[in-house]
Amino acid sequence: MSNYLVVMEAAWLVRDVTDINDAIGVAVSEAGKRLNEQGKDFVEVNVGLTDCPACGEPFESSYIAADTALVGLMLEMEVFNADSDEHANRIAKSEVGGALRDVPLKVVETIERESDEDE
Repeated sequence: MSNYLVVMEAAWLVRDVTDINDAIGVAVSEAGKRLNEQGKDFVEVNVGLTDCPACGEPFESSYIAADTALVGLMLEMEVFNADSDEHANRIAKSEVGGALRDVPLKVVETIERESDEDE
């Protein structure tokens, strides 16, 4: 059994917004609130980064059209005692997906952590 850090990307919609910074703030706040209400305060919520197709520099994953923003969020969760990285991914998606119903999730990275079994 191993411990893993699972990083997921979520697509969050924010309606009736005209400023990109407001959209990002609302998305992070709403996601955090929904996770905390379900007792998932161990999930870290950040704004995702997207590479610019022209210059290759990263920028915050957010876009506004018709006063509706799509904000890409990065959700990080530690999974303990999983059988494999696939098992850790399933656990993370189940835990986060249960709290964030109707929010598209995609695992983007799974990192195996050193376990503390020196006891």
